[in-house]
Amino acid sequence: MTGLTPHTLLAVQGLAEDSGASATQARLEQTKRSKAVGEASEEFEAIFLSQMLAPMFETVDEDPLFGGGPGESMYRSLLVQEYGEILAQTGGVGLADQLQQELIRLQEIEP
Repeated sequence: MTGLTPHTLLAVQGLAEDSGASATQARLEQTKRSKAVGEASEEFEAIFLSQMLAPMFETVDEDPLFGGGPGESMYRSLLVQEYGEILAQTGGVGLADQLQQELIRLQEIEP
């Protein structure tokens, strides 16, 4: 006989269940944080790539097919922005992966 009453055993079982639930909750929160960090890293890489592509497109002459003018220059900047987003979504240059790893490492260090 262990000397534990049924009430004590139920309390210990409840603590174990709470511990399991809190561990599950912690994993869920960590997964959410990792997903948010991944999305932010990818968004940063998209902006970075758009900024790197912009000067390249400034040297391209206006296409007479689209009529040129201020409308084309406005839509060209949107096109460059979209190119940056697509590049980042399809793997980019690896900046998002490095940034995500570093941000996660920094989160683990902080109390």
